[in-house]
Amino acid sequence: MTLLLSIKECSEGSLTPLTQAFEEEDLKMGSHKNNNNSQDGIACEEGPGVCSMALTIFSLILITVSLPFSLFFVVKVVQEYERAVIFRLGRLLTGGARGPGVFFVIPCVDVYEKIDMRSQTFEIPPQEILTKDSVTVFVNAIMYYKVANAIHAVANVDDYGGSARLLAATTLRNVLGTLTLGDILCQRESIAKEMKETLDEGTEPWGVMVERVEVKDVRVPEQLQRAMAAEAEAARNARAKVIAAEGEHKASRSLRLAAEVITDSPAALQLRYLQTLNGISAENNSTIIFPVPIDIMSSFMQSASNNQQQQQFQQQMFQQMCQGFSQPSFQPPFQPPHPSTLSQTQDIKNNYDKVIR
Repeated sequence: MTLLLSIKECSEGSLTPLTQAFEEEDLKMGSHKNNNNSQDGIACEEGPGVCSMALTIFSLILITVSLPFSLFFVVKVVQEYERAVIFRLGRLLTGGARGPGVFFVIPCVDVYEKIDMRSQTFEIPPQEILTKDSVTVFVNAIMYYKVANAIHAVANVDDYGGSARLLAATTLRNVLGTLTLGDILCQRESIAKEMKETLDEGTEPWGVMVERVEVKDVRVPEQLQRAMAAEAEAARNARAKVIAAEGEHKASRSLRLAAEVITDSPAALQLRYLQTLNGISAENNSTIIFPVPIDIMSSFMQSASNNQQQQQFQQQMFQQMCQGFSQPSFQPPFQPPHPSTLSQTQDIKNNYDKVIR
């Protein structure tokens, strides 16, 4: 009985914070069995016993006897970006992780493990995801993480790196599966933020801190790419037509206002002629243009149309007279025609001959 009490007192002085937490959880889970299993409760709280103390003392004696050769096995060094977690006879030493710099271990008694505290990069392989609107996409991302607590990374999880990577791939699928394709393409920042919060919550007990998550690439099937390209092209053509129609509308209104100004001031038309001539001469120097007023052209065109109408009227009159001569009718007594009538008839015939020629 006295031996068990001494072991209990020794164990209470050598418990580490992490070991105490583990034992407190075990005691809470088995609190309803404390009355029947008192010896098991003492065993759970048991620390380094007599054998452990004896082995430690024996190792220290060997180190002292084998000096200075034992220094090669006792003195250890870790880099600035590393930490060493030491286990003595299977139990975590108090004081937390060692490093950076020099620390000492007892051969055959202490076992240590180095943990890299630098940020590490993991590229999540492309995940085939079915979005909320039933579209299959392939998405890959990049995760930056590092170890924030070396003791938890060693004692709480077997492989903190592999566990964090698998959790990242699963989180990517879970987050993107609740979004549509448009949301995935437009809301990358919010997706990365949500993934970071989820990963922080899952990796905190492992001593891992996720620094950043970025969606790298989103690939859609080729058929869907062609359909999206056709839709975008149709939308661009529609916008181009609307813009062109608005431009034509504004141009017509401006031309109407310009026509009103030119109507009020005839000299403005001549100035416009000169401006057009100046612009053409600057671009094409070999082109010669003679501006002709529209009023002169309209007078010539009006006279030509009047002449054409007069010729058509004379031709019709001549045809009517010819038809009258060819039809038999009652012939009144012969009367000599008036000289003016003969002259008009001769003129009509001459004009008809000219038209025919």
